Amino acid sequence: MKTTAEMTLGSLFDGIAGFPLAARRQGIKTVWVSEIEPDCIDIAKRHFPEALQLGDITQIDGAKIPVVDIISFGSPCQDLSVAGKQTGLDGSRSGLFMEAVRITREMREKTNGQYPKYIIWENVAGAFSSNKGEDFRRVLEEITQSNISMPKSGKWATAGMVGNEGPGGTFSVPHGDYLTLNFGECPNVENVSTLSMILETDVPDKYFLSAKACWGIIRRAETRNKEIPVILKIALLERIAEEWQRTQTDK
Repeated sequence: MKTTAEMTLGSLFDGIAGFPLAARRQGIKTVWVSEIEPDCIDIAKRHFPEALQLGDITQIDGAKIPVVDIISFGSPCQDLSVAGKQTGLDGSRSGLFMEAVRITREMREKTNGQYPKYIIWENVAGAFSSNKGEDFRRVLEEITQSNISMPKSGKWATAGMVGNEGPGGTFSVPHGDYLTLNFGECPNVENVSTLSMILETDVPDKYFLSAKACWGIIRRAETRNKEIPVILKIALLERIAEEWQRTQTDK
């Protein structure tokens, strides 16, 4: 078995190179990445100039790119998120998940099932509930190429393992259905920027949740008897109040 220092990574839906950064901290080399947003690509090139930029995921042939031990992909979450309509994997954005599966299969076919050895799929907690859990069942089936049944409870457990003679896998749900806080090394003045240093002051409304969407998140949680973290609920209520105050001012 390879050590992490000998392992390689390919990152699909790379964004600003979050997975390559995590891999580097474990001694894993990033061989290639795929992203289409120019600003994100510029950031990735700055920090990982040696990684090949493959561009549009729909144009990649998994049999023709360098083989890697790990393929990571944080496919678009808009159609899975509880903040949206949860059209699921049939949505035009979250459905791009299938492109990552295609590339993985093409590489495995070329290498007789040897590579990639691992895949990592990152997404929102809503991926486990969209279409009443059916979407995540499809995810597991596509990854393992086997028949997967819904749990008798109708809900996916916080962790589990699936597989067959081909590529198997494990899955886990982060603690906190709506909000996960990740902390690295202990912060200090030298390595931490304050939020006020990086926030933009003039942000278009299209980048914010509407009051209707905020109410939707709160009501869905109540319907499912789930507790929304206090910090998130405060933010949602503040957003609702801001929109209400703006409508009163405009009258």
